[in-house]
Amino acid sequence: MDSFWTALFLLFLLSLLSLHIFSLPANWIVLGLSVVWKWTHPELAMSWWFVLLLAALAAAGEGMEWWGQLAGGRKFGSTGRGNLGGIIGAIVGAIVCAPFFFGIGALFGAVAGAYAGCLLLELGQGRSFAESNKAALGAFFGKIFGLIAKFSAGMAMVAVLAPRIWPKW
Repeated sequence: MDSFWTALFLLFLLSLLSLHIFSLPANWIVLGLSVVWKWTHPELAMSWWFVLLLAALAAAGEGMEWWGQLAGGRKFGSTGRGNLGGIIGAIVGAIVCAPFFFGIGALFGAVAGAYAGCLLLELGQGRSFAESNKAALGAFFGKIFGLIAKFSAGMAMVAVLAPRIWPKW
């Protein structure tokens, strides 16, 4: 019966990763539930160092998301203000578009918001539309890369957690 509950828990953790679509902190929720699982199953070979590793993976996912957007914008010629506009635009876009398409609009809103925020602030600095558009495309593609990297970090968290919580025979 323990195998059934463990398999159900792992499937639940995997399904939680879909929260990335809605720009919600899925990796941190997986970390929190892993701590609860450790607390309720003290016999597991899951040390607090391992929990710290999971926290590092969650933090790395967040860092890769931010870095992806910043690096994408810079590579395509964005200024610091343009990048800030892209970050704020991504947050606002995710919030505003969350009610659409059964919540999946948050994903599109975050990516479109990164583009729009960067474009608006680049144009506001007096740059030409061509330069501003190129910088905004960098923020757009960087945001996509960042979201993929953050989701991948969550998958890695579940992958390294699975053998630690699976019951021994």
